Amino acid sequence: MPKRKRTTRTTTATTSNAPSLLPQKKHYRQRAHANPFSDHSLVYPSSPDSIDWPSHYPAFVNQRPSFADIGCGFGGLLITLAPQFPDTLIIGLEIRVQVTQYVQDRITALRATTDNYQNVSVIRANAMKFLPNFFQKASLTALFFLFPDPHFKTRKHKARIISPTLLAEYAYVLAPGGIVYTITDVEDLAQWMRAHLDAHPLFQFVEEEELRQEGKGPILDAVYSSTEEGQKVERNAGEKWLACFRRIEVKRINVNQ
Repeated sequence: MPKRKRTTRTTTATTSNAPSLLPQKKHYRQRAHANPFSDHSLVYPSSPDSIDWPSHYPAFVNQRPSFADIGCGFGGLLITLAPQFPDTLIIGLEIRVQVTQYVQDRITALRATTDNYQNVSVIRANAMKFLPNFFQKASLTALFFLFPDPHFKTRKHKARIISPTLLAEYAYVLAPGGIVYTITDVEDLAQWMRAHLDAHPLFQFVEEEELRQEGKGPILDAVYSSTEEGQKVERNAGEKWLACFRRIEVKRINVNQ
């Protein structure tokens, strides 16, 4: 009887014996976009003081978010920035149920395996409604709008996340000197966002090179490439349009002088 060839097995304790704790996106898939005008049965805080921030950031006492990712999707930006800015609290706002749950489960799993990611969390919310109920005046230093829904049809433009009305709210929650980061692969939307931000008296366009000189290179790199949408654009060799604006402080004029 011929000898059977011995099969050599290679095992690694970290990969074959220990199941991965990280959630898989395929179990959380949902429509890419949600209608912000639909009734999503969301409960909004009466004020920023009513939010239980310690439940989001147990490792931090008496601290609130400084970075907010509006429409955070699957949390690519949050997860990328968290270890780079360990002392900065970062929050993501996402309207879709399944996607929000994925980000929360991802953060929980990462916290269970490392000391990092204690500074990042997510809230299910419609960012077009009651944003000042989440953030105090001038409390944020960065607002991110990464690859937002373009709402191509003219009659849908009112649902775009950058609009004159919403910019007033963004200016309210953003501290003077804070930065609004926008990026998209849709040229028409890029022009729309740039035009509305240019027209607002409390925002001033700032060149990418200037921000990099200020040490914001890691943030810009994450804005370009950390999100699922950004990576898809790169795979398809698409173009991205970045536009960043600084919240400026307008000096009040004393009419009595």
